[in-house]
Amino acid sequence: MNSVAGDIREGNVGESGNVVDHVKEFMKGAAEMGVELGRGCRDIVRQTLGNENSFLVKYFGIDSYLVRKLRGPCRKARDKLKCFDEFMPEDKDPVHVFSVLAFVFIVAVAALWVNTDIKESVPPSKKVSIHPPSAARILLPDGRYLAYREQGVPMDKARFTIIFPHPFLSSRLAGMPGLKDSLLEEFGIRLLTYDLPGFGESDPHPGRDLRTSALDISLLADALEVKDKFWIVGYSSGSMHSWAALRYIPDRIAGAATFSPMVNPYDPLLSREERSRTWDMWTRKRKFMFFLARRFPRFLSLLYRRSFLSGKHSQIDKWLSLSLGNRDRALIEDPVYEDFWQRDVEESIRQGNAKPFVEEAVLQVSNWGFSLVDLRLQKRPRGRGIINWLKWLRSLLVDMPEEYTGFLGPIHIWQGMDDRVVPPAMTDFVHRILPGAAVHKLPYQGHYTYLYFCDECHRQVFTTLFGSPQGPLAGAIAVEEGPEAMDEVEIVPEVREEQEESDS
Repeated sequence: MNSVAGDIREGNVGESGNVVDHVKEFMKGAAEMGVELGRGCRDIVRQTLGNENSFLVKYFGIDSYLVRKLRGPCRKARDKLKCFDEFMPEDKDPVHVFSVLAFVFIVAVAALWVNTDIKESVPPSKKVSIHPPSAARILLPDGRYLAYREQGVPMDKARFTIIFPHPFLSSRLAGMPGLKDSLLEEFGIRLLTYDLPGFGESDPHPGRDLRTSALDISLLADALEVKDKFWIVGYSSGSMHSWAALRYIPDRIAGAATFSPMVNPYDPLLSREERSRTWDMWTRKRKFMFFLARRFPRFLSLLYRRSFLSGKHSQIDKWLSLSLGNRDRALIEDPVYEDFWQRDVEESIRQGNAKPFVEEAVLQVSNWGFSLVDLRLQKRPRGRGIINWLKWLRSLLVDMPEEYTGFLGPIHIWQGMDDRVVPPAMTDFVHRILPGAAVHKLPYQGHYTYLYFCDECHRQVFTTLFGSPQGPLAGAIAVEEGPEAMDEVEIVPEVREEQEESDS
């Protein structure tokens, strides 16, 4: 037995020849069997064609129109197959052999497809559900409705107000995912989120740009009676709406916070190294999406309808998994996150219209109408002309405060160092353009892991922005003196007790 195995390893099998000879004989036998099968099929066809009135003779006979048209191409194919004559048994036409092999292959595949038992049943893809309308809405001056969501303490008790525009394929339901109301109460925060035009329950805005986006934020603050300055918070691609607010309505913004801030990947201010470090982190499919958005945006509508607008969550999950790291992939497999994500996406695409998503993608890669350099805090340059020259002379004689341009408030950026959706190179670019921004680098964190369902992370963010928690503001009462009522004043509890004692 061992000697036979040794002969096989050495390529010798007794006196009849080596293994190669046996393989050749086997192939010849298989070819002969195929030829015989072909002959049998040919005889059946010939018997059928013997009847001149049959369907096959009429449409597939020698003198039929179809056969006359195919005769030339078939002759050329037969000439090309003659190179295989040396490998065929004697007197065997290669055309017949290859036709038989093709027929056998088709039959075998069909048999496997029909008779193969599926060992593991694949669960059907979950369909997207459209929920009844539930958002509060405001009417804008141009006749559009803007849907919003309010969380945290009421207006009259809010120490801080945050407005949070959502990123791509999201809605007002997102905000800071997993954020607890008790934490908002502890810091005295009023959180306002809204649906971008055409997303969720907000009406579309034809011809929208980042300037109109900033105007929507300002109108939302006015409608909800935000009297003091508010904080603007952006996440991922939603950060471009935060940058727009800092550019167009800076007087209304107290400060800004961004998480994995997305910038235009085609920004001319990106250095060659920053551009390379950014694009090298993305998959080919993600790069292709950016290319289409910049050059051929009309094709995006078709791709979106085949993915997250297909009505199936399986296609949405494929879209979500683009360019994700290991920690992010582990997070999205969590059932808690999956439930949140599916509900948020269902709200985002409830109108079933691809146009708002195409508009959002095009905004990301096109000219924003401003540059991040415009947000940089810098001294206002002295202009030309007699008036500016006189102002300069006056500044020499009188001590006048220097004027600055850009955004004067604080800017905080949180960036996961393992983020593959918005690579750290983008935050490095923002910090180079805005050196006054405070960058918080998060080792081992991805695109979702810090902001999503992390109670301790949310507390760290609010502590960084607002300091120690002081709770909501105390209630305000109206104090009347004489016939005219004075303005409402805030009364601290200790002062209120002393006043009650004096009144008694």
